[in-house]
Amino acid sequence: MKTVMITGCSSGYGLETARHFHAQGWNVIATMRTLREDILPRSDRLRIVALDVTDPSSIATALETSGPIDVLVNNAGIGVVGAFEATPMSYIRKVFDTNTFGVMAMTQAIVPLFRQQNSGVVVNVTSSVTLAAMPLAAAYTASKMAIEGFTGSLAHELAPFNVRVKLVEPGYAPTTRFSQNTELSIEDLIPAAYQSFAEPIFAAFAKPVLTTKETDVAEAVWAAANDLSGQLRFPAGPDAVALAAAS
Repeated sequence: MKTVMITGCSSGYGLETARHFHAQGWNVIATMRTLREDILPRSDRLRIVALDVTDPSSIATALETSGPIDVLVNNAGIGVVGAFEATPMSYIRKVFDTNTFGVMAMTQAIVPLFRQQNSGVVVNVTSSVTLAAMPLAAAYTASKMAIEGFTGSLAHELAPFNVRVKLVEPGYAPTTRFSQNTELSIEDLIPAAYQSFAEPIFAAFAKPVLTTKETDVAEAVWAAANDLSGQLRFPAGPDAVALAAAS
């Protein structure tokens, strides 16, 4: 029976992905910064583990206590939407610390284990902002684009060790907590000079033509984790699929 470790399982994509892998009969290690024992079913195939991807000691402890792992899903992330000019550099660094360096740190920690067992899969969850340039998302896009390049390069260097590396690119999912998963209010990040520019963008966000569901992402992560074809990118959700086809 295979085992998957998923970061950022307290809500959204991570939570649904944990449910999906569990339903497929896998052992699931669902990690989150603040433990929430009540959100996943009690099962001898499911463990909830505390993990902060920005803390090296937390990463080491989580891996030491988890045992053998077949797939790592780097899903944990934080968001930021607003004018770049108004976004504090201190918060941009925090976004990169989780979205970029947290993914790299988790991957670097698990690669020796995968290499020694001559098998493993790393699935990095990015975003459809990497598929088309989107306004008011410059810092967030940068943090995710870095992982796109990182993943593509890493896939080549780990292939000789039978370790596969994949990307899942979710679209816009209004049902997730993405807009709340930030310490900054959108109002504070839209200065008066940007108001007329931002209003039609937010109006479009409120009435999207196509959207992504959490289940779309869980299914894409499952497909990526089990893919043997060499495919690198897996857009998730109708809007992301459409963007990928157009790019």
